[in-house]
Amino acid sequence: MHSVGHFWQLILGTVIALLPLINPLATAPTFLAITEGDSRERRLQQLRMACVYMVAILVSFLIGGTFIMGFFGLSIPGLRIAGGLLVAGIGSGMLMAPAHETAKDDPVQVAARAKRDVSFSPLAMPMMSGPGSIAVTIGFTSLSTGWLDYVAIILGILAVAAITYGVLRLSERIVGVIGVNGMNALSKVMGFIILCIGVQFVVNGVLGIVQDPDVIRAIRDAVVQH
Repeated sequence: MHSVGHFWQLILGTVIALLPLINPLATAPTFLAITEGDSRERRLQQLRMACVYMVAILVSFLIGGTFIMGFFGLSIPGLRIAGGLLVAGIGSGMLMAPAHETAKDDPVQVAARAKRDVSFSPLAMPMMSGPGSIAVTIGFTSLSTGWLDYVAIILGILAVAAITYGVLRLSERIVGVIGVNGMNALSKVMGFIILCIGVQFVVNGVLGIVQDPDVIRAIRDAVVQH
């Protein structure tokens, strides 16, 4: 029987883990750049669809995570370590990256501006639901023991989508208030948080291996034989 506290912990944990990775504040300047020239109504319509796609992508990987692990023979500790290394790499890149302004002639942005619909690519994939957030979402399957856990994680994903929509809806004002230096500083803070989350994933994976009964038994047998 799951407690109400555990249910809310999973929702909050999902939000805390995914929000720094999606990082809507840092995405705001790019969002404005790739929707440059669009009317406000068109921009908001693109944003709504991007959030819907993001939820669909993450929920699909959450529900299909168990099947993916079984099909490829992946263990939960191995998944945690791999996901942790990936997430830590993203955080480290954000933390160490030099401060710079969003380039107007960036190839990705030029291609995005040339497309009629940018809601799925590049907004939903990979800006909102990239490899890091997908890896974290699949990792949540290791914390789920029943359908209520999946409901809690999906509610967390919906909360992240709502926050992302709210932030990017106000992106023009936010970028104007915070400024370029503020956005760069915020990106560093988010990078550090993501790095910590990735390291914790690796620690949990290593502990899962060390505490595995089969591993403990093998070590004990090896010690006894010597």
